[in-house]
Amino acid sequence: MAAICVDAGTTVIKAVGYGEPGTEAVVVRHDTTVSRPAPGWAEQDMGAVWDAVADAVRAVAAALDGPVDFVAVTAQGDGCWLVDQAGEPTGPAILWNDGRAAATVDAWTRSGLAERAFRINGSTAASGLPHAILSWLREHDPDRLDRSAASLTCGGWIFSRLTGELAADESDASAPFMDLRTRRYSPELLELFGLGWAGRLLPEPRTDRVAGLTPAAAALLGLPAGTPVVMAPYDIAATALGAGAVRPGQACGILGTTLCVETVVARPDLDGAPVGITIALPDGYLRAFPTFAGTEVVQWACRLLGLSRPAELSELAARCEPGARGLAFLPYLSPAGERAPFSDTLARGSFLGLSVEHGREHIARAVLEGLTLVIQDCLAASGPAPHELRVCGGGAASALWLQLIADVTGLPVLRPADAEVGARGAFLVGLAATGAAPSVEAAADDHVRLREAVRPRPGHADAYQDFLTLRATSAASWPLLARMRSRT
Repeated sequence: MAAICVDAGTTVIKAVGYGEPGTEAVVVRHDTTVSRPAPGWAEQDMGAVWDAVADAVRAVAAALDGPVDFVAVTAQGDGCWLVDQAGEPTGPAILWNDGRAAATVDAWTRSGLAERAFRINGSTAASGLPHAILSWLREHDPDRLDRSAASLTCGGWIFSRLTGELAADESDASAPFMDLRTRRYSPELLELFGLGWAGRLLPEPRTDRVAGLTPAAAALLGLPAGTPVVMAPYDIAATALGAGAVRPGQACGILGTTLCVETVVARPDLDGAPVGITIALPDGYLRAFPTFAGTEVVQWACRLLGLSRPAELSELAARCEPGARGLAFLPYLSPAGERAPFSDTLARGSFLGLSVEHGREHIARAVLEGLTLVIQDCLAASGPAPHELRVCGGGAASALWLQLIADVTGLPVLRPADAEVGARGAFLVGLAATGAAPSVEAAADDHVRLREAVRPRPGHADAYQDFLTLRATSAASWPLLARMRSRT
């Protein structure tokens, strides 16, 4: 059999061709552009994203031998990809890391509204979620809403281009409007956020994941019309599945644009601390903590230090002793603040303890250690500790970073053998959805391969508590820094 799986990330579109027996036969990648037309904004041209997907799929289809059994799609989640009645964009996509609605989210949090919503939805509010973006558009661009017929996600946008159908996967629909007990949109949540008017924009959550490729899309991609197209869970959920985290208690860490820690659970916990998000999976749920601090922080550090690639940051950090000679780093560099495992739109990063005795290698080490401590912070918030942590994403190529994660979390760290783990997750869902496998779990047992584990070393027990103490001290300055920014 052969399959093509798309993983449409925020900055890179990937299409993977799978041959027999489910091995990666060809991978095509295309970069995409995120525009920031105003402070805190993050947008993408929807047509350009589709063009990149089509080019990548067409290239993979031409390279594969034999017929393609299905195409499966996973993509970046959240955000607001608005289309009109004809399925055409009414403007640029507003992305998951957009911060324009930060003041709205702050108001929801201060009033307790966000916590009331969590008791239904299992997810905290964030400025890049549809409810915040739609609220902002209602105030600042109502004409666009009037011209729009549906609010999609990136995966829903690509699915619509492939099949002509406007739909939402249950994972995409999970936050912020789904009642996780019924897996349906909650009228109570819509009214709670003052968004009763927005119900018309929400495609119903789709449990039937398969639709046929349209003749127009087929001609563009070089595939037969009617080829099954599978809507897989969005990228962080598909990545957990592709790493083999498919059963309750298994955990995955994504070292990508989003640094995300996620644990599979049998049922949603709506009574615990209102932190993180909860995502509906084909069977069960995913407790996820997708931070705003990820490999974009690594790229920033590379620019700061004059390095050409992330591997050089690890090489530089390896020259420094653990603890970076007392230099600590809080990696909250997103203009939108932070959303997991705590939500604070005012959060900002900082180096603490910096002196003239510190050099480039100490800064590099502190950056990787700070990001590692965020991973531990997410694990601590997610409940009972798992027995292992499966990691993937671009950052997983760093042996030093994997060892730091093992040391700080105290867990064995395993890395999948696949180059594209999100696409592998879409492949597993595609197998189950088309009947080629009895379940996603069975498909994972057959097709997920792991590299040798990185074992933890002792001596790092105090690092996390020190991190929490330093963050609490720094957080007291965040409101003042926000006022300073507003004056400029």
